[in-house]
Amino acid sequence: MNRRASHAGSWYSSSGRSLSNSLEGWLQDANIEIESGLRAIISPHAGYSYCGSCAAYAYKRIDAQKIKKIFILGPSHHVYLKGCALSPTTFYETPLYNLKIDQEINCELQQTEKFQLMSRETDEAEHSIEMQLPYIAKAMESVKDNFTIIPVLVGSLDQQSEKLYGKIFSKYLLDPENLFVISSDFCHWGERFNYMHYESDKGEIYQSIEALDKQGMQIIESLDPVNFYQYLKTYRNTICGRHPISVMLNAASEAQKSTGADYEFQFHDYKQSNRCMNEGDSSVSYAAGSLVVKT
Repeated sequence: MNRRASHAGSWYSSSGRSLSNSLEGWLQDANIEIESGLRAIISPHAGYSYCGSCAAYAYKRIDAQKIKKIFILGPSHHVYLKGCALSPTTFYETPLYNLKIDQEINCELQQTEKFQLMSRETDEAEHSIEMQLPYIAKAMESVKDNFTIIPVLVGSLDQQSEKLYGKIFSKYLLDPENLFVISSDFCHWGERFNYMHYESDKGEIYQSIEALDKQGMQIIESLDPVNFYQYLKTYRNTICGRHPISVMLNAASEAQKSTGADYEFQFHDYKQSNRCMNEGDSSVSYAAGSLVVKT
């Protein structure tokens, strides 16, 4: 059973050639190097006309020759989940080529009894995972028959659950042939998002948004899941992938404790969909970054 590319033709081009050309252009324009010690990336999941150029700063870091399995952690926008869910399908379709789901890893995760299977309808309605697929296909096209994906829909986890899933995923994070793609946009500001936090001492509204986002981004770079939890509790910043990010932070923390591995996270690009100047404006922020193990 395949999951169709339900957002192709609206959120991104349904033409394989056109999509490939767009992705190629953004990747060429991203002034950043491939990273052999890459373990995870944070990438946005809006329509590509908004965030395609930003996401390239994460995907250009991938060394396709080294990666065999890609875990994609995306937040659930349409259904309420207390835990995490796996896909019931075999392949995810993209306009470039189909991506094969790793059934062996899915079985391993299900054996923990902490993962449910989402319905195909839920799978196809959700965009947070799908918006990573064309970029994964493009970044990995030189080895397109030699890697698998593990899509994970992440629900509204409490702090203990974030820690629990971080522990489960930490063993996979340690494997240099695995990559985690953490799907998240940053601040959703405006009346339509029911979030209008503004600190006038930071300047215009868009400058206040950037300061708030970058405060959170600095905490992510420090790889401190407890501090990130406190930041979210204090400011309620509408980072839609906060739970996948927290799972990654907990996984890195667990991996560091168990093996002494030295991880470093760095953001490489930040953009806003619109420069908010007054209360009637709205915007969504996008950031791209990477988690690297230092040797």
